[in-house]
Amino acid sequence: MRLLIALILPWLTFFTIGRPIAGVICLILQITLIGWLPATICAVYALSQYKTDQKIENALRQRN
Repeated sequence: MRLLIALILPWLTFFTIGRPIAGVICLILQITLIGWLPATICAVYALSQYKTDQKIENALRQRN
């Protein structure tokens, strides 16, 4: 679901993963059509990093 949000409304993705400052910067980028593609790429990348961080945290919890 978040991937779909990242493609349609990239700035909203940052708010869902707890990075509101990056969301505001992404919103400023998204206002222009030229900035839409970089904003989408940035949102998808941040989402993938968020998922990786969650997997690492879960693995560390299971290890302890």
